[in-house]
Amino acid sequence: MPILKAIAIREKSRAPMQEIQQVEITAENGLVPDFRGKPGKRQVTLLSAESWQTVCDELQVELAWTTRRANLFIEGHTFSAADVDKILNIGDVKLQITIETDPCHRMDEQHTGLTSALTPDWRAGVCCRVLQGGMVKLGDKVDFAN
Repeated sequence: MPILKAIAIREKSRAPMQEIQQVEITAENGLVPDFRGKPGKRQVTLLSAESWQTVCDELQVELAWTTRRANLFIEGHTFSAADVDKILNIGDVKLQITIETDPCHRMDEQHTGLTSALTPDWRAGVCCRVLQGGMVKLGDKVDFAN
């Protein structure tokens, strides 16, 4: 079963990602106090540990997962188009996968070639809408409801 390996937030655009042990997630604000959690299709972003390792292997470099600037890092599942509209349960939180995360041009500012390496096979992760808020913490199981 997939598990939540890491959590990260940032206070403002281009601010460094800050890893934390647990976080409150709300339908109004996404991860509290992440700056980007307004309601919509991109409230919370998830990245797969397996996909991230594929990217690092392809680039022949070990990069911190926070380089991708996602909120939640899960191990035990790789995302695909089949995941759209699925509901993820993490603790009391329910997230609906809405779209693939498009790697932005800023990824190449982090490491040359990162945008291209993230582009295939949903490697950049997914965006989610918060359906039900609650607390999540490292080690929580990630359950796909449908």
